[in-house]
Amino acid sequence: CCPVYLGGSLSPSGIGTNISKRTCDQLRCTACDFRVSLFNDYIWDQSCDYLFFRNNMPELSKLRAKMIKKKGARAYACQCSWRSIDELTDLQTEQQLRWVCGKH
Repeated sequence: CCPVYLGGSLSPSGIGTNISKRTCDQLRCTACDFRVSLFNDYIWDQSCDYLFFRNNMPELSKLRAKMIKKKGARAYACQCSWRSIDELTDLQTEQQLRWVCGKH
C-alpha cells in the first residue's frame, strides 16, 4: 500500500494507492512487531490504556470489555497502540502510530 490508509467500516479495504483509496487490512506495528487487528463498527472506550492492550491482545473475548458499538467506525489496535477511525485517513497524518503495510 502506498500511501497507507486507515478508515471506517464503510471504506473499502485492500491494497491502497493514490487512485484506489482503500484501507490497508494487513497492518503491522514496527514498535511491538504485532499484527494490527481491526474491528468493524466499533470504537475503543476512552478508558483504554497501554496495559489493557498489552495484556489482552489479540483475544477478542477480553477486548470486548472496552469496545463500543458505532456503525461506520473501525477500531484498530496492536499491543502498544490503538485508534478509532470513522473516515478515510492517511496513516502519515497519525505520526505517533508506527504501523506499516505488512504486504498483501
